[in-house]
Amino acid sequence: MAFWTAGSFALVIAYLLGSIPTGYLAGKLLRGIDIRQHGSRSTGATNVLRTLGTWPALVVLVADVLKGVAAIIVARAFCPWLYAALSPMPPTASDMQTWVPRAVCLAGIAVLLGHSRSIWLSFTGGKSAATGLGVLLAMSWPVGLGTAAVFGLVLAIARIVSLSSMLASLTAIVLVCAFAQPLPYRLLVIGGGIYVIFRHRANIQRLLTGTEPRLGRSGPDTKAGAQV
Repeated sequence: MAFWTAGSFALVIAYLLGSIPTGYLAGKLLRGIDIRQHGSRSTGATNVLRTLGTWPALVVLVADVLKGVAAIIVARAFCPWLYAALSPMPPTASDMQTWVPRAVCLAGIAVLLGHSRSIWLSFTGGKSAATGLGVLLAMSWPVGLGTAAVFGLVLAIARIVSLSSMLASLTAIVLVCAFAQPLPYRLLVIGGGIYVIFRHRANIQRLLTGTEPRLGRSGPDTKAGAQV
């Protein structure tokens, strides 16, 4: 009972953190607009860059990364305390070593879903790449830094955010399997990476046809535009 209560708490808090619509709020606060009606109609940092400018985009990007970080911190710090407080007997160190990675996995999944299916935006949102990076950095910083490095390198060469995000997702899967990581972490990264790539399926079609916009250029004014 204590496990399910603490695990449910991690799920709800992580989902609500992910649901914070940072790009949408930036549009409302800075220009009084619904950013979903402008540019690529995305709530992600890429469309914020095109619509609002560099500094708002950076703020949104950092905020989205921090959502992922915060969800993992909650799963690692507060939820174990709640689990111990609710348990009829104090959990052993072995119990915590087993339980904490599972809580992290649940929180990671929930924050990704929250970002892409925000309760505040009628269950729409971004593609969870930036929030996923935050999850990786908080969960396993070597995996997170390696993923960020590949994203930055591909972006510098190709200037295409969607391509950078998808290759970074594949890199995260490779790294989490290469490093010694708990099984729940590996399952989270594999599932999360596939989910992020799946969310980019419209971008994949545009990449194949050569119509995907590069960074600094206006994207197509369609609802399926690039999101981060």
